[in-house]
Amino acid sequence: MEGRYPETRLRRLRKNDNLRRLVRETRISLDQLVMPYFVRDGRNIREPIDSMPGQFRYSPDVLLEELQVLEEAGVRAVLLFGIPEAKDSSAFGAWDADGIIQKTCREIKKRFQDLLVMTDVCLCAYTEHGHCGVLDTNGCVDNDMTLQILQKTALSHAEAGSDIVAPSGMMDGVVHTIRQCLDQNQFHDTPIMSYSAKYASSFYGPFRDAAHSAPAFGDRKTYQMDPANIKEAMREIALDIAEGADIVMIKPGLPYLDVIREASTTYPVPVAAYAVSGEYSMVKAAAEKGYLDERKVMFEMMTSLARAGAQIFITYFAKNIALSKDTPEAAQVLALH
Repeated sequence: MEGRYPETRLRRLRKNDNLRRLVRETRISLDQLVMPYFVRDGRNIREPIDSMPGQFRYSPDVLLEELQVLEEAGVRAVLLFGIPEAKDSSAFGAWDADGIIQKTCREIKKRFQDLLVMTDVCLCAYTEHGHCGVLDTNGCVDNDMTLQILQKTALSHAEAGSDIVAPSGMMDGVVHTIRQCLDQNQFHDTPIMSYSAKYASSFYGPFRDAAHSAPAFGDRKTYQMDPANIKEAMREIALDIAEGADIVMIKPGLPYLDVIREASTTYPVPVAAYAVSGEYSMVKAAAEKGYLDERKVMFEMMTSLARAGAQIFITYFAKNIALSKDTPEAAQVLALH
């Protein structure tokens, strides 16, 4: 008898949507969403990415049209990845003032002054070998030489109008190097979002197809995180914060909810979660087969990231979430203005 009344109240709570919304602990806002985009040279290009259904490689002019739709839907932040026309051993396209990211940033800022533009600072898409840094004579990534190029790359992005630079290569000392360079060039107010705990994950396959950035040999385990380690991730995050990171990121998202939770409760900076290409493509493939409901799953995924403690959500579902804001699934999750 003693347990009957609490159980009855809980059952009643589960049946009443208004009560459920009243006591819901976790909500997300469209303001927290970041939509990633792949940009390539050319005009009138909207090239489908086979491994990421619903995603495209855009030329800058077509991306501007896409961003109009995104902004009207309520998403106010994007993360840009560049796909250069040519690659070389020095990754020149990454820091070229007329590179694809630099040109795209300038065009976006002419038309969308209020859109927050984040830019990925890495060399993997710009090197002919596909690694995140330049190589030494032994074929290994030269950390210190790579830092010099990443420094120039981040500066060129800031000069082109990037609001937040996001170093993703996991090079030692990259945040300090970029912060120092930005400050010396009067970009004191340009924040750094560091890929502080970027795991050597198997979930990146579709992205590497999209960005043409798969390594030509070997792997990236020497400079990305071991999926088995969480204490190391906390050390990496602490180092990045000490070096000047304003936002730290955990990547991938769902397989590393424990890392997101630990980071969000340990450090006093915003934590971003990147729901990566493999997470997106798995849902799309399963939904295409009719195995699950895509809309319900995408909202549940975002809820889990928020529940773990993430405050910023980088997801290829960002636009779909915004366009679905009037659905019953969204009503359960979104905090709408």
